[in-house]
Amino acid sequence: MHTADLKSFLDEKTYYYNQPVFIETDPLQIPHQFSVKEDIEIAGLLSATIAWGNRKMIIQNAQRMMNLMGNSPYDFVLSHQEKDLKPLESFVHRTFNGVDFISFIKGLQHIYRNCGGLEAIFAQHQQDNYLHHSIHHFKQRLFEVPHAVRSHKHVADPLAGSAAKRLHLFLRWMVRNDQTGVDLGIWESISPASLSCPLDVHSGKVARKLGLLTRSQNDFKAVQELDENLRKLDPLDPVKYDFALFGLGVFEGF
Repeated sequence: MHTADLKSFLDEKTYYYNQPVFIETDPLQIPHQFSVKEDIEIAGLLSATIAWGNRKMIIQNAQRMMNLMGNSPYDFVLSHQEKDLKPLESFVHRTFNGVDFISFIKGLQHIYRNCGGLEAIFAQHQQDNYLHHSIHHFKQRLFEVPHAVRSHKHVADPLAGSAAKRLHLFLRWMVRNDQTGVDLGIWESISPASLSCPLDVHSGKVARKLGLLTRSQNDFKAVQELDENLRKLDPLDPVKYDFALFGLGVFEGF
């Protein structure tokens, strides 16, 4: 498929899937419940962190996380006492458990109290129009306070070779604001042009079929290759095509 035809095809699919109805079956519905910036950020990060496996189960368990925090995530993160963390111990989503949940809460409290908040960390460490270093530094800050070492595996690091799919998904939610009402777009200090595609088995399979990706592994190098090709199609908002790649894979079996 020629570049112009490929762009036209993907633009059409992006428009089709990048609609509010998409939210109804996506974990993105969880941060959409909130209006305060910090609530949205925390709900988004936690929902994206468990975004693997059955989508209905992801949404159900992400909602349970919100319920365990009294549906006031920012207030809970900032003001919780040790006794408030006890109910979180029962949480389980696949390999992410209550110990991990508590590690995240403590790390987020440190980030909001001492590091200027989530947006500040990601914005401060942008490099070469990419957010890979931002993700790396976020992981460092999150685990600067006492935590369970087992929780490290739930925060991917591109600089260690990971595709970091869930964190790139979170960043898409926070940064993109194209007026469709899907992505939340509450962060103004990061450009959509800096975003990377949340590469997973579905988007990777479609990208390879379309000639956007040749690398067989879904790792950091694959993200770099896909970034380069998507930025040729739209240098200002390349990650809008995540809707097309994901939709084609999940809903159309492309």
